[in-house]
Amino acid sequence: MCGIVGFYPCFNNDESIDVLRRMLTRIKHRGPDQSGIVLTNEIGLGSVRLSILDLDNGRMPLSNEDGTLWIVFNGEIFNYLELKRELKEKGHVFKTTTDTEVVLHLYEEYGVESLSKLNGQFAITIWDTLKKELFLARDRVGIRPLFYSKVNTGIVFASEMKALFEHPNIEAQISPVALTQIFTFWTTLSPLTIFKDILEVQPGHYILANGTDIKEEKYWELPLCKSNEYRDITMSEAVDEFRNIFSDAVKIRLRADVPVGAYLSGGLDSSVTTSFIKENNPDQLQTFSLRFADKEFDETDFQNEAVSFFKTEHNSIICESNNISHIFSDIIWHLETPILRSSPSPMALLSGLVKKNNIKVVITGEGADELLGGYNIFKEALIRQFWAKDPKSKYRPLLLKRLYPYLPQMNGAKALNLFFSYKLTDTDSLVYSHLLRWNNTSRIKKYFSKNLKAELDNYQPILELENSLGNKFEGVDLLSRAQWLEIKLFMSGYLISSQGDRMAMANSVEGRYPFLDHRVIEFCMQLPAKFKLNCLNEKVLLKKMMNEKLPDQIINRPKQAYRAPAINNFDSDYIKNMLSEKNIMTSGIFDSEMVKKLVLKLDSKKNISEVDKMAYMGILSTQILDDLFVRKQRSELKESDLIDCKLTLLN
Repeated sequence: MCGIVGFYPCFNNDESIDVLRRMLTRIKHRGPDQSGIVLTNEIGLGSVRLSILDLDNGRMPLSNEDGTLWIVFNGEIFNYLELKRELKEKGHVFKTTTDTEVVLHLYEEYGVESLSKLNGQFAITIWDTLKKELFLARDRVGIRPLFYSKVNTGIVFASEMKALFEHPNIEAQISPVALTQIFTFWTTLSPLTIFKDILEVQPGHYILANGTDIKEEKYWELPLCKSNEYRDITMSEAVDEFRNIFSDAVKIRLRADVPVGAYLSGGLDSSVTTSFIKENNPDQLQTFSLRFADKEFDETDFQNEAVSFFKTEHNSIICESNNISHIFSDIIWHLETPILRSSPSPMALLSGLVKKNNIKVVITGEGADELLGGYNIFKEALIRQFWAKDPKSKYRPLLLKRLYPYLPQMNGAKALNLFFSYKLTDTDSLVYSHLLRWNNTSRIKKYFSKNLKAELDNYQPILELENSLGNKFEGVDLLSRAQWLEIKLFMSGYLISSQGDRMAMANSVEGRYPFLDHRVIEFCMQLPAKFKLNCLNEKVLLKKMMNEKLPDQIINRPKQAYRAPAINNFDSDYIKNMLSEKNIMTSGIFDSEMVKKLVLKLDSKKNISEVDKMAYMGILSTQILDDLFVRKQRSELKESDLIDCKLTLLN
């Protein structure tokens, strides 16, 4: 795992080296073990490395035998051993035992077609010295980040956007369009980011840049089956096939020259991954979990049950509300985007615990809910569709009470009707499953300033998304449409970024996700709906597979989504200052009077809604983002701050 940077074309040598060092220093948390730069007349490449394979010899940038190709690489290729054997048979010679070198030789052999052979999570950059061409690529679902900006006819790229802002031709400016997308979908519509003119390499895409043209192409698409295209398979056959695929997905993710740990929350997904880890490698396993001082969010009893069953060497950390306030500006520094929940913050504490125990790699259960119908949003959609057939029914909406027992405001029939009846009968909508969530989130845009609203000119992000879908969802059932939206938008754009890569790499920890193996994804997306969500029973296939292999208390425990305490008043002068009238007016993003009323309402602790809490977090995180990146209140880098890099100069 690493951080990568670069630009094309270059400045003079001294200036290019200085800029590269500054870019790498900003992301040194992604790779504290080694760093390197290669500089030619055309291009500068840089890398900071977190050593996981071939600890001593894997320094980057790395070249092939004759120096015609140079690579900087962030991620892991889990099937690199199999690919290496194939390449050796074709005559390729290796000087390291890293997966990075396998990627380089694979590209040398197959070009862009090499991407279809990779099983991994990655951001790749390769410079072809003969073609004078730069190749950028990102893994299928966007587990590893890669951002870029076009500068004249060239390109500047980096693993994190903060590194781009060390380039003299790039400034941070918040994009109103991107902000309104986040305040709708919780994320931007790829390839946009929160900053103007900063784009992400889209998941499952690659870019070729040659100094005159920058071309982006898709190499993989999330599968989407019509109702008559699902696999004709029995449950027993599906369980056996899934077990074989998933077992191998876990097995190859245990490949490392350092110890591998696991997150163990006490839920089904992390228990499944831990079970398969123990099956593949019965040695002592270190596991890690979050506990909360607030019992509403705590899962300690289930964690204890799982630890007792697996007999792991377990470590946990207790999160309190004031823990979040003390680290929140650092959280936004690493996230580089506004957020609407405090959920990423405890994940930073958890990865900090992993680092403290000298573990560099953890396996986690992300992806199971998306692929196997685990989220309440899927159940909501099916219940609302059922209700819509008899909109006046008093009984059908009562099914929704079963989804949110922890929300007292959902107890009454009247409240259920008011909350869940939004566009109830619009079942033909392409995005019916998510309309309710997006409508509730969109309500926080009322806090935008008049100037920002005028600049947006009534821009409608949901309409843009619907138009982009075209006929993609034609003949596709409601659950598959909902899964596709959740994976493409929320999982890729928010979950595995804000709660995954960014919080783990802030502590130099690499997360690995066997449920996001592309073979697992492709298999699950071809299964009939009843194998995933049967009535209100989620993850049917997974539960069948683990029957008698896990305690019943874990398999059939009530679904409890990961949530963190809502923070209504941070105990921090800095954060209070961010919401002051002066700072609100300086940024110009929000209406200062409305923000003042919101803060007073939250301080009163009376009649506070979920939308109020989201609005507070969204406004606060946006203000901090503006302060750190646009107004650059984060300390400027001094010469003494810059990391030392091994330098390679080429003609």
